[in-house]
Amino acid sequence: MKWTDVYDIAMALTDQYPDTDPQYVNFVDLHGWVCDLEDFDDDPNRSGEKILEAIQAAWIEEATD
Repeated sequence: MKWTDVYDIAMALTDQYPDTDPQYVNFVDLHGWVCDLEDFDDDPNRSGEKILEAIQAAWIEEATD
């Protein structure tokens, strides 16, 4: 997965952290958790606030489904 795979990342985070409410995850933790995903293979320095916001929004949506 790359940073642009927002929905794939959100699904993986839902699986990895099923008891976590994504709306309360700060971006520092979110960044680390994404980088730690087994299938994640991108440069950690390529992310920014906008991509983390998009991942968090997709994760919130995935968690409420």
